[in-house]
Amino acid sequence: MITDKSAFIPRVCYEIFVRSFCDSNGDGIGDLNGINSKLDYLADLGVEALWLTPVHPSPSYHKYDVTNYYEIEPEFGTLDDFRKLLHGAHERGIKIYLDLIINHTSVLHPWFLEATKGPENAYRNFYWWMTQPQIEELGIQERETSDDSQEVYPWHENAGDPEKYYGLFYKGMPDLNYHSEELRGEIEKIIRYWLLDIGVDGFRLDAARHIYPEWEKDRSIEFWQFFSKVIKDTKPDAFTVAEVWAQTEEVAPYFKYLDATFHFDLSFALQRIVAQERDEQIVDKLVASYALFQKYNPLFVDAIMLTNHDQDRVASVFGNNADKIKLAASILLTLPGQPYIYYGEEIGMLGTKPDPYIREPFLWSDEGAETTRWIDPQFTTNNTVRPLSEQTKDPYSVFNHYRHLIKLRKSEPALSQIIAPNLFALHLQDDQLLAYFRPHADKSLIVIHNLSQWKKPFSLPEQKADFVHIVFSSHAQDGPELTQMEIHPLSTLVLAASTGR
Repeated sequence: MITDKSAFIPRVCYEIFVRSFCDSNGDGIGDLNGINSKLDYLADLGVEALWLTPVHPSPSYHKYDVTNYYEIEPEFGTLDDFRKLLHGAHERGIKIYLDLIINHTSVLHPWFLEATKGPENAYRNFYWWMTQPQIEELGIQERETSDDSQEVYPWHENAGDPEKYYGLFYKGMPDLNYHSEELRGEIEKIIRYWLLDIGVDGFRLDAARHIYPEWEKDRSIEFWQFFSKVIKDTKPDAFTVAEVWAQTEEVAPYFKYLDATFHFDLSFALQRIVAQERDEQIVDKLVASYALFQKYNPLFVDAIMLTNHDQDRVASVFGNNADKIKLAASILLTLPGQPYIYYGEEIGMLGTKPDPYIREPFLWSDEGAETTRWIDPQFTTNNTVRPLSEQTKDPYSVFNHYRHLIKLRKSEPALSQIIAPNLFALHLQDDQLLAYFRPHADKSLIVIHNLSQWKKPFSLPEQKADFVHIVFSSHAQDGPELTQMEIHPLSTLVLAASTGR
């Protein structure tokens, strides 16, 4: 957990679904060398950290069911390839966070294969096992679906075994049981291996709220206390960002032991307000969430995003409306927190569930030499989305909008502040205008977004009347100063005081 405010926290992060990003060897599958070949692109975009989806050996296309925590999936490359990628990233000032899957393993993991041999096996207690009467006595035969799991019947049969095993996500992913001290010892070894022997900069922590099953969910927080101590003892500056797919009140306690958690409430709120063209007092709700997070960790990091690999792509949510795609990016990149861009959002990639279609190949160019071919894309094609090679030449493209916003975020201290979020609501008496104040000792900023498809007049509060210097506009303006108090449809203004305060 962060204990020093001066510690470097990446201001802009990027999630890569490895299989889909870039193919270096022509086999149609994204790989580590492909990512390595695009580090200059990512650095130019302004990215300072990469979250790589799982790179461990696994029988699935997504790799969230690990069979070996110490190796690299052969389709993606080798450990040497990973070391080269890490070195190349570090040369460019880019950190790498490894997706660590320790809520469950694959049924093909050696631990589970041993555990299935019977109750006396040494690995049996690495997983959850119960007889049907025990399951019924606890009333845990069924569960209600949740945003992160659609499994209703989480207990699964092991042929010829009187006990069933628990797998929250599906039968191919048996949950690990951290009552086992031996298992905790194995996890310590895995953490130390990747942080020290390999040198990764931190972990994205999958299914953090499900480390213990629902009937013992209060124990999950205690597990992260153990985990964070291992991190601190091993590599104190390693960063942890957790998937806690829940409402703010349930998320907050995880900040006690983890640096950051993804803000799912904000993700869906951003999608709604841009789609519906109406604010939901989002800034007031954010400020309230900060107060709650701060109770558990004054140095909390709010990991913010539009979508990730488990959600419909934001461009599809907005019906491929380029103005709304840009507007959502403008909001994300002018709010406090540590933003995570899902690969391809910067070119407006499309996709709706089922999951493979929100993880389609990144479009590099019309020729497609580097574009992966593991799936026949249904949403992001050259007919629906312009490839990066075209967008780089167009100053008004989605890509260049992202690039400009990231540069702005990194150049303005008021926007790049992460610890102790500097955010105050600015009420302009119009729920189609989203406005907020980002104070800073060097230069404070006002940000105004027009969520509607009509030009809107606005009036600034009297004490902010001198905020007329245009720092950024997503619409062409006549000059550097705001001469008329109005904002164009689906656009953003970032204003500073004319005196520079």
